[in-house]
Amino acid sequence: MLIQSEALSRDPRIRHAFFTREGGASEGLYASLNGGLGSGDDRARVLANRARMAERVGVAPDALVSVHQIHSPDVVVVEAPWAQDARPKADAMATDRPGIALAILTADCGPVLFADGEAGVIGAAHAGWRGALGGVVEATVAAMERLGARRERIAAVLGPTISQPAYEVGAELRDAALAEDPAAERFFAPGAREGKLQFDLPGYIGARLARAGIGAAHDLARCTYAEEARFYSYRRATHRGEPDYGRLVSAIALTP
Repeated sequence: MLIQSEALSRDPRIRHAFFTREGGASEGLYASLNGGLGSGDDRARVLANRARMAERVGVAPDALVSVHQIHSPDVVVVEAPWAQDARPKADAMATDRPGIALAILTADCGPVLFADGEAGVIGAAHAGWRGALGGVVEATVAAMERLGARRERIAAVLGPTISQPAYEVGAELRDAALAEDPAAERFFAPGAREGKLQFDLPGYIGARLARAGIGAAHDLARCTYAEEARFYSYRRATHRGEPDYGRLVSAIALTP
């Protein structure tokens, strides 16, 4: 049902989970632990799944908070839970409030969970290529610092993300990445089709984390596209012509 990282499990005040698609109430394309309120799944089942996730990270169901993700570098500081239908538009969150779980939804993009256990500050970011290129990782670290974290103490873990062999992109993405940093060339390999490239999104996110100067960065090295039994994948669903797909949830919380 979930995957955890030792890097985030050392501090007993911090609970986290990279949930898989297993162990939920949803059926069909969404089987079974779909956390996507924006999906076409039955809302009651999605809420039941999210309640299960909230319980696993030790918070009340309405304290598992998520944002309306828009592939931006925008970060919201969470001071109290909000209604699910009032989610702000952003792609990352930070908080120093116990009893709140920050939840990121993905289905190929990179979910990154952050923690400075000494300061009691956590963060979570949705890092697709647009967000990563736009600086969502760095913006999350900066928001955590404003709450009292120190970047040299922050540990970050990248959860299940589409891997380079499965991620074909166009040359325009490489051009945008190289315009920001010429060293990003190393994250692109020739694609099987003419004019296409294979992009190493996990590697690129890892490089952005390193550039942010945090204390430690880790990658679970799990591919959403390749591991169908465990993970949802937007790109896999698209290749099959399926009308929709489930959403994975990655969550982190400070214990009350």
